[in-house]
Amino acid sequence: MEKTNVLFILTDDQGVWAAGCYGNPEIRTPNLDRLAATGMRFENFFVSTPVCSPSRATLLTGRIASQHGVHDWIRGGNVGSDAASYLEGEVAYTDVLAEHGWTCGLSGKWHLGNSQLAQHGFSHWFVHQQGGGPYNDAPMVRNGELVDEPGYVTQVITDDALEFLEHHGCDPNPFYLSVHYTAPHSPWTGHPQEIVDSYDDCAFESCPQEPIHSWAVGHALSESCLGNREMLKGYFAAVTAMDADVGRLLDKLEELGLRQQTLVVFVSDNGFSCGHHGFWGKGNGTYPPNMYENSIKVPLLMSHPGRIPTGTVQPAMASAYDFMPTLLDYLGLPLPTGRNLPGQSFVAALRGQEDAARENVVVYDEYGATRMVRTAEWKYVQREPHGPHELYDLVDDPDERHNQADDPQQSGRIEELKAVLEAWFARYVEAEKDGRDYQVTGKGQLRPVGGQWTDGEEPFAQE
Repeated sequence: MEKTNVLFILTDDQGVWAAGCYGNPEIRTPNLDRLAATGMRFENFFVSTPVCSPSRATLLTGRIASQHGVHDWIRGGNVGSDAASYLEGEVAYTDVLAEHGWTCGLSGKWHLGNSQLAQHGFSHWFVHQQGGGPYNDAPMVRNGELVDEPGYVTQVITDDALEFLEHHGCDPNPFYLSVHYTAPHSPWTGHPQEIVDSYDDCAFESCPQEPIHSWAVGHALSESCLGNREMLKGYFAAVTAMDADVGRLLDKLEELGLRQQTLVVFVSDNGFSCGHHGFWGKGNGTYPPNMYENSIKVPLLMSHPGRIPTGTVQPAMASAYDFMPTLLDYLGLPLPTGRNLPGQSFVAALRGQEDAARENVVVYDEYGATRMVRTAEWKYVQREPHGPHELYDLVDDPDERHNQADDPQQSGRIEELKAVLEAWFARYVEAEKDGRDYQVTGKGQLRPVGGQWTDGEEPFAQE
């Protein structure tokens, strides 16, 4: 069997609404639309934590935050003398790929600790020093050295990825290439001016600027961005500029004659709201953290000519913790043993086949002490020990406007969903990394948790 190459494209803070192929007529994403037309678009793909670093860790390892221990965006330990490898002891799917002959490269955002150290099977390593920063002359790591890389960072990341494809596209061994854009993460300034200006007349009806959410009061992002057209133009421009570079990657695969041999995956690390529900941000755009659909649902496109049905829309629910089992299954590789993986492969759905094992799928999320269970019809959000809890009827109230958690008529449903949620987390949580035991505020994680790393100090930045 001919081995399959993989091009994995990961964006940062891209809402599921922020793509033309997801029904937004205002934002221009011709190359994402091109991917959707040549593959499968998932309507219901969810992250496991609605903030970047833990979500990335779950995509890579197939394990939830209360297993791998990354509970918030990594604020400390990225570079320098205090650099820490947050996924030490974990098995990433790139470890499995490298062990079975894939050449693994990473161009772009890592943000899982120790950005100066190539790890988890990657032999090519050109990464962002932190998790964000200026879009021009960005702080990067090249050959282990800290540099400010000249140019617009989206294009810089793509240029490096294109060089990888040139060097390894014709190797006898297959390649895996991760291209991790910082776009469209803030700041929403410094983007190509002609693209910014092209949105001058946009009505931005896809981003209603609602009155500020009570949980977002005091959050600088919401207070500075709500109602700000320049920020909206910058966000849209960041997406459109990134989309152009996705086109450069697809063109290179076609130019090298590799498109038929390459699985292309496009996904975001978490969702985002640009005024929806009265805030700007993701799960930590409010306090307490939120589990709104725009925070937890992300775009997922998968395309492989001749292998994945073209122009198809997949309604099946799936989560980031399902991605590792799915990718390894698709490539014919074994899952690592002894990892208590919560996910399961959705390859049958990817092939357009029915899969009885994935009927009535329920997805779960966590962010510190906030946990969520979501069925196809209902969402229950539990915040221990004091609440507030939430219950939404996603059929009649898809925009989550009417919280029914205090409705006595829903007490039976709440007890049922609570029991399902508690049983699932009890099965997978590792006690020393249980997110409920840490004061996760959304301000960032300062050091790894569990075992030798805690030292009795609070590893999370506080309000």
